[in-house]
Amino acid sequence: MNIVACIKRVPDSSARIKISADGKSIDPAGVEFVLNPYDEFAVEEALRLKEKAGTGEIAVIALGGPESAETLRNKVLAMGADRAVLLKESTAGRDPIATAQALAAEIKSRPADVVFFGIKAIDDDGAQVAALTATLLGWPCVAGVTKLEWNGRKVTAHRPVEGGTEIVDLELPAVFSAQKGLNDPRFPNIKGIMAAKKKPLEEKPALPGEPRLQLLSLENPPSRPAPRIVGQGKDAVPALVKLLREEARVI
Repeated sequence: MNIVACIKRVPDSSARIKISADGKSIDPAGVEFVLNPYDEFAVEEALRLKEKAGTGEIAVIALGGPESAETLRNKVLAMGADRAVLLKESTAGRDPIATAQALAAEIKSRPADVVFFGIKAIDDDGAQVAALTATLLGWPCVAGVTKLEWNGRKVTAHRPVEGGTEIVDLELPAVFSAQKGLNDPRFPNIKGIMAAKKKPLEEKPALPGEPRLQLLSLENPPSRPAPRIVGQGKDAVPALVKLLREEARVI
């Protein structure tokens, strides 16, 4: 079983984000970058699939700058992946189609039976790259899976939909994007961290297509208005209800 997981290095969700002077990127000073949390579910599912199969290899692919090598080495390879590939590119804000084209080109160059993604990256919240990559590969894709049942090359995927669960039967090769609930990602242990130092991490130029999306600018969200005090005690209730109904429109 040849397994691929695609990951992204993103700012930590608790970081205080500042916009750079160019107005098109974030200022990395003082920002901690981490493995995209949804990609942790993808890597964990890849590890479990290999453990279930008893054989195979897990290759993890990242598209990004040279700093992404640290995330691949210290997190993903330390979790238990066998090898990593960094597709180096320096264009900030690259669009999802160009990203998918670069990933698909790399996946096509190697034996692969299944590809895992996180359902989305927490920095752009796009949730598009998994499906776009699957389309370029010509493989079926199930997005947002919370349960996978494996029977050789046949898979039953469960994904939540409004009011219930959608169950899909398909055969490999296939692409899946993972979300919370699929598994509980493991933490790298000392043995894994030490072993990761000797695992192969290949760096090569990315081969993206022509970008179709241009990032024009980033802006901070508008400041919240100062709080209003409409009164004190029970006598303020009618005025509060009126504001909630007529201004806030929440009741």
